[in-house]
Amino acid sequence: MSLPVLDIAGVAVSPDHYIDGRRVPSAESFELACPIDQRVLGRVAQATDAQVDDAVAAAQRAFPAWSALTAAQRKPMLERFAQEIGRRADALCVVESNDAGVLLSRMRHGVVPRAMQNITWFAEHALTLQDRTLDTEQARHLVRHDPAGVVAVITPWNAPLMLSTWKLGPALAAGNTCVLKPPEWAPLTCSLLADAAHAAGLPPGVLNVVQGTGPSAGARLVADPRLARVSFTGSVPTARTIAQAAGANLVPCSLELGGKSPFVVLADADLDAAAATAALMYRNAGQVCLAGTRLLVHASVAARFVDAMRGYVERLVVGDPRDEATEVGPIIHPRQVARVHGFVERARAAGARVLWGGEPHPFGPQYYRPTLLDGVAQDSEIVQNEVFGPVLTLQTFADDDEAVALANGTDYGLGGVCYGETAHATEVAQRVRTGFIWVNSFGIRDLAAPFGGIRRSGVGREGGDWSFEFFCDVKDVVVPKKPFRASFSQR
Repeated sequence: MSLPVLDIAGVAVSPDHYIDGRRVPSAESFELACPIDQRVLGRVAQATDAQVDDAVAAAQRAFPAWSALTAAQRKPMLERFAQEIGRRADALCVVESNDAGVLLSRMRHGVVPRAMQNITWFAEHALTLQDRTLDTEQARHLVRHDPAGVVAVITPWNAPLMLSTWKLGPALAAGNTCVLKPPEWAPLTCSLLADAAHAAGLPPGVLNVVQGTGPSAGARLVADPRLARVSFTGSVPTARTIAQAAGANLVPCSLELGGKSPFVVLADADLDAAAATAALMYRNAGQVCLAGTRLLVHASVAARFVDAMRGYVERLVVGDPRDEATEVGPIIHPRQVARVHGFVERARAAGARVLWGGEPHPFGPQYYRPTLLDGVAQDSEIVQNEVFGPVLTLQTFADDDEAVALANGTDYGLGGVCYGETAHATEVAQRVRTGFIWVNSFGIRDLAAPFGGIRRSGVGREGGDWSFEFFCDVKDVVVPKKPFRASFSQR
C-alpha cells in the first residue's frame, strides 16, 4: 500500500520508489523532519532487499536498448529530461529548501540551472566520444568509449539535486542505466527528479530511484555483482564500506569525499577581498565539502584580516532559508548539530580560543553561530578532521614554506583557496597538494574541468572527459595498415 503523498509547501511529492518506470510502495518507511523548524514532513518508503534487487534488474533489462542508441539519439531525450527539471524549478526549490534546509535563493539562482546544465552539457559532450583515431606506423587505433552497464549513484544530503544530476548526466549520456539511492535525510528532490525523467519519456529502467538508509538499501545496492560502476559522494567512513563491498565484485568506484581545505592568505593579499570570501565559507551552514575551513594567514596581516572578516561575518543573516535575505540556514539534522558542537567543545577544552560564535544560534535548535577558533595546534582534532558545519580555524605562518607545510598537513586534499599577488599566490597554490585550488577567487567551476580530491578526499575525477573515462569501458580497436601474417621466431 502506498504511503500518503507528501505535501511540501503545496508541492505534491511521491513517497514511493521509482522502479522500471513506475512508482513502487514499501511496507516499511522512515520519517522525514524539516531542519528549519523540526516539523514532520511525512514518511518515505524504505526499500527492501527485493526492491533494491528489482531496481538493478530493471536497469539491467533496459541497458541493451539504451546503450545501443547513439549519443545523438540519446541527446534529445536527455534534453527533454533537463527541460522537465526546468518546468519543476519552483517545486524543486521549495522542496529542497524544506527537506535539506538549503537556501532558497541558492536553489533558484544556482542549483536548478546547474542541474539542468548537468544533463544537457554531458548529452552534448557525449557526441565527442565517437571513435577517436590514433595513427601509428603499423596501425590505426579506433578508441571507443563503450557504456559500462548498470551504475549505482549514491548522493549526500547537502546538495541532493545538484550532485545527483552531476553524476546522472554523464552516466546516462554515455549509455549506462542507473539506480539512484538518495540521501535518507533529504530524499525528496530525487523523487521529483524521477517524475521529470518519466515525463521526459526516458525508457523504463533507464533511471530508477530507491530510497532507504545506507546500512540497508545502500549496502544492498553496492554489493550487487550486476553493477558495472559505483559513483558516491559522501563521508570517508561510508566510502570505505562501499569500496570494500564493491571491491568484492571488482566494481570500480568513483569516490568524492570530505574536505579540510586550506584558505591561505599571503602578506601581499587584498585583505578585504580575502575576508569577504572567507565569510562565504559559512554559507549552507558550512555544509560544503569544498569550503576552505582552515584559515592560514601570514602573521604580519592576521590581525587586520580577522578584523575585516569579523565585519563581514557580523553582517551575515542567519535565519529561515526560504527567506531570500538569509545567508546562513540550518544544519540538516539534530545529530549533525550535536556533532558540530562536540568538535567545538573539545577544541575549547584543548585550549582553542573562540573569536566568534562557538554555540547554537537562538533562531532555532538546528542553527549554529558562524564560528572561528584560533590557538589550535596542527595535530588537533579540529584541524585534522572534517566538521561539516559553520566552524573555521585560524592559524598563522611566517613564510611561504610554513604556509605550504600547514596547508599540506592533513590527510585530506580536496580543494583550497590562496589569496595574494597573483603570480605569488599562483606559485604557492601550485605547491599545495589538493585536487583543485582557487587563486584570488572561490567556487569557479566549469563542467569541462576535472573535479575531485586526493588522499582521503577521494578517488577519481568528475567533469568533462574524466566523467566519461569512469562511466565507460575504453576499448582500442586495432586495424593494421599492412596485411598481417603471423610468424614465429626460433631461437
